[in-house]
Amino acid sequence: MKTYQLVGIGNAVVDMIAQSDDEFLSRMGIEKGVMQLIERDRAEQLHGAMNGHVQTPGGSVANTIAGAGALGLETAFIGRVRDDDLGHFYADAMNESGIDFVNPPVKDGELPTSRSMIFVSPDGERSMNTYLGISSELGSDDVSNAVAKRAQIMFLEGYLFDKDKSKAAFLGAARNCRAGGGKTGIAISDPFCVDRHRADFLSLIENDMDFVIGNEAEIRALYRNDDLDADLRQVGAICPLVVCTRSGDGVTILSEGTRIDVPVEKVTPVDATGAGDQFAAGFLFGLATGRDLDTCARIGTLCAREVISHVGPRPETDMRAVLRDHGLLD
Repeated sequence: MKTYQLVGIGNAVVDMIAQSDDEFLSRMGIEKGVMQLIERDRAEQLHGAMNGHVQTPGGSVANTIAGAGALGLETAFIGRVRDDDLGHFYADAMNESGIDFVNPPVKDGELPTSRSMIFVSPDGERSMNTYLGISSELGSDDVSNAVAKRAQIMFLEGYLFDKDKSKAAFLGAARNCRAGGGKTGIAISDPFCVDRHRADFLSLIENDMDFVIGNEAEIRALYRNDDLDADLRQVGAICPLVVCTRSGDGVTILSEGTRIDVPVEKVTPVDATGAGDQFAAGFLFGLATGRDLDTCARIGTLCAREVISHVGPRPETDMRAVLRDHGLLD
């Protein structure tokens, strides 16, 4: 059985990305700059309104796994797709990019493969309209205990926390990974998801997680304070490693009570899709290869900067070469 440096569990979503303007968003009733969950009929309506699009395998943690794999880690992704055209596209694309897509497409699934219609505005903001489909049905039976026990790092997607069966899958995967000597962490993913499941999130973080990665809004949602520093201290008191991305204000890390602040170079995004996902990819690459936390964050910020320089949630540049140019990789 193969040993993996990084295994992700998350929504397996086919991203359909198109350029748009504010008038189109208003006409279609799309809220700019946020992720909205939609039903199947709405998904078909928006898909039909797209004037050309780029199609790529996506999902927040799946994008992180892809980025980390491109940096050289041995990776796998656990997700759920249907035995339909989009499901086979997703599974084949992941495997062809060197990521082991652990589960085969589900035959006779009741729901179709998940997809997200992403409309990118001229200012780089992305408006995501996601139909979760079959991926939201992921449960314990979809998570290989053998894979979990052979993962050096396991990374979980907070978006999946909306269903009890996914919560149970997370707990089982985390505990199997830790029993095998690995470390587990979670991407908080979305402040609204935290609002719906705050107590369960905090319990998972305190009892089963070795690290947490989130942006400022997501970290603040855990405790609903108006003071980010206080929120960081509180989550840092229950989790050994907390990583908070603060857009142009840099990255703050709390590790066993020690605070590290890492600045970033501000740039204007072409498309902000995947910035947090690729930061996590770079950070976890650094963590898996034994680098110090400051270096992990610097790698993460370079990965995030690359992905916002073009349309799409995954790197298009040889990031290993970029890291070498910055003295972060031999």
